[in-house]
Parts: sequence; structure tokens; C-alpha cells
Amino acid sequence: MIGLDTNVLVRYVAQDDSKQSPKASRMIESLTAESPGYVCLVSVVELVRVLAGCYDLSKVEICEVLETLLRTKEIIVENAAIVWKAVRLFKAGKADFADCLTALSAKEARCVYTATFDRDAAKHCGMKQID
Repeated sequence: MIGLDTNVLVRYVAQDDSKQSPKASRMIESLTAESPGYVCLVSVVELVRVLAGCYDLSKVEICEVLETLLRTKEIIVENAAIVWKAVRLFKAGKADFADCLTALSAKEARCVYTATFDRDAAKHCGMKQID
């Protein structure tokens, strides 16, 4: 198994760098189900932030990228079941992806609730806003 950093994923998805994108493509396309790539939760969140902030991808486009990543048998995503739930919550509402993942990860860890100052996170992700 080979860990994949966010920048490798971004270069592969965006195909925007004449030197790094082909290298990222070769790396990712060389992965197999027997020797997969591994994407940690931090890289998933960073990928969403970069695609939204730097590449101006829409929520629909970001969800397509994440769903493709999750369906790819040559890539293992850390806590994939929670990431799937976060993608569905993100897709269905107005919440930030990181907030969705945070709230669902805490729920999976059996937290009573997730405290936040973020009104939108409380409203759309089920967190508890503290005053």
C-alpha cells in the first residue's frame, strides 16, 4: 500500500501541471487492488478545500470526485463508510464538507454531540452551537 498526499490527488484530478500531473497519473494508474493507494481523512478534507477554493469546483463536481475516489478499488480511503455519509450530507444540504465529516466522525466515536460556534454547522450537520 502507498499513501497518497493531497498534492498528488490534486495534480491527478486537475491535470493542470505539465510536470507533476503526468507523474501523478502514472503513480495512481499503477495502483492495483493488491497494492492500493491509501488516502487519509486529512487528505480528503484538504482535497475538498483545494478543489473548492483554488479550482472553484462546484459541490456537484466535488462530490463526483469524492464518489469516484471512494468507488475505486485501487484506493483505500480511511474510514470510507463515514466519508460516504459525509458526502451524502454535504451533497444534500448547505453544510461544509469538513463540518459534515467532523460531526459524523464524532457520532461514530459515540460523542453525545459536537460543540461548535458555527451556526451553519449546528443547523446543517447536527452539531450543538454553544453560546
